[in-house]
Amino acid sequence: MKVVLFCGGLGTRLREHSDTIPKPLVGIGYRPILWHLMRYYAHFGHTDFILCLGYRGDLVREYFLNYNEAMSNDFTLLAGENRVELHGRDLDQWKITFVDTGLHSNIGQRLLRVRKYLEGESSFLANYADGLSDLPLDRHIAQFMAEKDLVASFAAVPSNQSFHAVHADEAGVVTRMGAMPDEQLLINGGFFVFRSEIFRYIEEGEELVEAPFARLMGERRLAAFRWRGFWQCMDTFKDKISFDRMDARGECPWMLWRQQK
Repeated sequence: MKVVLFCGGLGTRLREHSDTIPKPLVGIGYRPILWHLMRYYAHFGHTDFILCLGYRGDLVREYFLNYNEAMSNDFTLLAGENRVELHGRDLDQWKITFVDTGLHSNIGQRLLRVRKYLEGESSFLANYADGLSDLPLDRHIAQFMAEKDLVASFAAVPSNQSFHAVHADEAGVVTRMGAMPDEQLLINGGFFVFRSEIFRYIEEGEELVEAPFARLMGERRLAAFRWRGFWQCMDTFKDKISFDRMDARGECPWMLWRQQK
């Protein structure tokens, strides 16, 4: 299945880290978060990617045009011959289509802009380019495909935000207050599975998860795959630091490809 990745946002809340690179290229270890996400999909056999570019899309193109396999694979340097002998490869089977979908386009618009590259596909995958998970993608797809009436499905994950829970008596006097995670609240975590019919539900200018999803809900054609495993997005500089610390400890749950070695 083809994988559409939305890579065009401005990433304004990460500007304190860098205001010169797009969020998908913010690094975790040697590689940007976009690479980690693509490697996750490749682990499940999905290696045909469509990148919806926008802000600093030139840097995304440049990254892959100048991709250096030696940065994340074992290799032997034959110094006398000035040659590198790789012992593994990342991109052997990858096919990547780069599409300029506009600087200020929303997700729905970006998806419409790449429709022509999905012709002939009965279903496809899509995702934001700033979140990682250990979600069992094969199970998600299988659950979606088993329900023939569904047009779209997404990962529903717990919010990692903490809230100050307030308990008050009938007079409004606070009796107890404390920070606690809202474990019952599930949010849209991306990792979409779509049938090609999704394009019948999107009108020009619409944000994907607003009006189009409302139409799908009205027809009971939208599903959620509940996942309470690892999921985290890189939304702020604090998230960037969190990912860096996980990488430094070697505790990277989204790297399913390493767990089988």
